[in-house]
Amino acid sequence: MNFRMIGQVVGRVLCIEAALMLLPMIAAVIYDESPVPFLITIGITGGIGLVMWRVRAKSGGITARDGFLIVGLSWIAMSLLGAIPFVLTGDIPNYIDALFETISGLTTTGASVVTSPESMTRGGMFWRLFTHWIGGMGILVFVLAVLPMSGNRSMHIMRAEVPGPTVGKLVPRIRKTASILYLLYIALTLVETVLLIAGGMSFYDALLHSFATAGTGGLSTRALSIGYYNSAYIDIVVGVFMILFGANFSLYYLILLGNIRTALRNEELRWFLGIIAFAVLTIAVDIRNLYGGVGHALRYSFFQVTSIISTTGFATADFNLWPEYSKFLLVLLMFVGGCAGSTAGGLKVSRVMLLFKSCTIEVKKMLRPRCVENVRLDGKPVDGQTVYNALTYFTFYIIIMLIAGLIVSLDGLDFTTNFTAALSCLSNVGPGLSLVGPTGSFAIFSPLSKIVLMICMLLGIEGDIQADEADALACAVCCANSIRMRAFEKAGSTTRTYATPRRGRSAAGARSAWTALFTKEGKTS
Repeated sequence: MNFRMIGQVVGRVLCIEAALMLLPMIAAVIYDESPVPFLITIGITGGIGLVMWRVRAKSGGITARDGFLIVGLSWIAMSLLGAIPFVLTGDIPNYIDALFETISGLTTTGASVVTSPESMTRGGMFWRLFTHWIGGMGILVFVLAVLPMSGNRSMHIMRAEVPGPTVGKLVPRIRKTASILYLLYIALTLVETVLLIAGGMSFYDALLHSFATAGTGGLSTRALSIGYYNSAYIDIVVGVFMILFGANFSLYYLILLGNIRTALRNEELRWFLGIIAFAVLTIAVDIRNLYGGVGHALRYSFFQVTSIISTTGFATADFNLWPEYSKFLLVLLMFVGGCAGSTAGGLKVSRVMLLFKSCTIEVKKMLRPRCVENVRLDGKPVDGQTVYNALTYFTFYIIIMLIAGLIVSLDGLDFTTNFTAALSCLSNVGPGLSLVGPTGSFAIFSPLSKIVLMICMLLGIEGDIQADEADALACAVCCANSIRMRAFEKAGSTTRTYATPRRGRSAAGARSAWTALFTKEGKTS
């Protein structure tokens, strides 16, 4: 392993984190608060980062294993140093609690130990919700977008960082891909901010809630979350954007290229929207008596379903008081999560699709042993290794959740609290049920349980790192129906060829870049 190169990249990440802390420091100054806590943290973080960055590496090569380690160490280092401002400002005096809040923010989980957000300093609150935005797309993607790095190194890092089962190249250059992703990310964040301001939010609250929505984090400036505003308009705006950020970002690139029909035909997207529609309608019927009719029930059902399946974790109602069917369905949505290539957590809809179709085929084979049928996504066959990888991922997911729940249960809390706390942290959702519901707090847990839950949050964000292309479910061969991608014409082939768009080509020519979508750097050479 190239430890010096790993150290260099981690050093770059820390330097960028130090630079990003300038924004909450500016917020603190604007609101007449002391900038000293952030100045100290910036000095420590930037100093360590510069020392690591200056280490001369023997070789510029980075393997897939190196990329995995870079991402893991980056998240840990960012969390350890990112917790310092909370302690220095006095917002969260206990370092373990501060670290829990930081990891929850960076992993976009949204589980909080803060019982009264309104009492926090403005600078501390800004950093608390800004961590959502940083962690949503991933700071490593930002590094690739702004710092020069060779293609091979970039691809290994990006594959280990981008949320979802795999990462694909929107265009042949990785740096260009990262830039496109961040431009889309920033644009959607700004649009939501403007719409929330139009709904009556202050600029400060609108910007921070947009950060939390974009990263599908769910922390709020208010103890009552979005429910504090009691506005149907705000509920709808935030709900729609939670769906947008829970969908595959590559689809937006398709839309920008003018291929709207292909994007809308994407099978994973249709499953995602279908699950949301089913959950919203059935829960609305189930809770109609609580809200005096179907109309209000639809409003609260829509918001909570989109919040949970996108793993954002905002709340407009205490769903702890909902009927058992509604609560059970919300727990199932915690498992599902959003689409591959989104900022959402969970198993991902693509994996759920694979597992469901695989089980269906196995049942058919039991009834008709001579039946020969393959799992297909977007009309394209999926090899057995892909299905095996999805099943393996699901198995590890369940095992980790059960072990975490078992350890957390040592605190003596009820089963629902322990189970949903472990599930919500592993799926990066945030709120659970019972004592960790939308009106509860994770402050009730012991230091040991908090450490276990922090590990779950980190494993949840790292769990999408796959070393094999077989997990390339991202968007289920996203544009295979209308764009003839030679990369997918030969099932199981390890040699992929594709055309690269040249400068000055039309939009139609530019779409040929999608032949490189979701392919491995190492297998396209």
